[in-house]
Amino acid sequence: MSFTLQSKSWRKIKNMVHWSPFVMSFKKKYPWVQLAGHAGSFKAAANGKILKKHCDCEQRCLSQLMGDILKPYVPAYHGDVLKDGEKYNQMEDLLSEFDSPCVMDCKMGVRTYLEEELTKARKKPSLRKDMYVKMIEVDPTAPTEEENQQRAVTKPRYMTWRETISSTATLGFRIEGIKKEDGSVNKDFKKTKSREQVMAAFREFTKANANILKSYLSRLEDIRRTLEQSVFFKTHEVIGSSLLFIHDKKEQAKVWMIDFGKTTPLPEGQELDHRVSWVEGNREDGYLYGLDNLIDILREMADETDAN
Repeated sequence: MSFTLQSKSWRKIKNMVHWSPFVMSFKKKYPWVQLAGHAGSFKAAANGKILKKHCDCEQRCLSQLMGDILKPYVPAYHGDVLKDGEKYNQMEDLLSEFDSPCVMDCKMGVRTYLEEELTKARKKPSLRKDMYVKMIEVDPTAPTEEENQQRAVTKPRYMTWRETISSTATLGFRIEGIKKEDGSVNKDFKKTKSREQVMAAFREFTKANANILKSYLSRLEDIRRTLEQSVFFKTHEVIGSSLLFIHDKKEQAKVWMIDFGKTTPLPEGQELDHRVSWVEGNREDGYLYGLDNLIDILREMADETDAN
């Protein structure tokens, strides 16, 4: 076969793979990949499983969680696999039981960076033009006069500012993104800060469906009850972790805890309250504070639908 024919055949195969129903359904099926900024981190696997790029921290957490009372609320973990020369964590596909699901990613806690990240960034406080650009895109009035002159900000300044513009600092969680059943994705929640704004987003996400709201509320209350008893949770600083909300037109609705890449163990003998205010050095993450607010918001919304 000539080189030209070979290259044409290869192009044809490549196009078939790229446009195959499997690949297209994979993109549609995992909208939370787009929501949480994980593009390129996931691959499909067989038998209701997905592969996520290996992370030592996440692997350690998922392995421990399989023996903790939180197990029903996290993706089932099926060990490590090698694929295309890369290592992946193999876990349960949370979307497999849903039909055209609506998905929301809520990042939990009063901060999304580890204390050590802040310390490290302070040691080498280099000026970041990219972070300045990100800052003025969200709020042109945010930089100081000096920062405007430099057209740059330091990483610690950006990290702490980023938490204050959303509901992270005020409510202990923030909405990262929403994907609707029609496939449309909205990640424009950087300035969603007030309780009313969060409620409006949830109202749009659930279409104020009473059954869906009550299912979410019940699941969140179960998660909170279990967190308060979990040995794993008491002994870990949970940063950058999300609650993944999924429902569909059949009114199936569930919530899972996901993303443990920044969840770190405490020194032996130490425990966190997860509701106490964060003061640098105490490692408090505000996870339960955020969950309390989330439950309170959904309860108010569920009561509203009952009243109407």
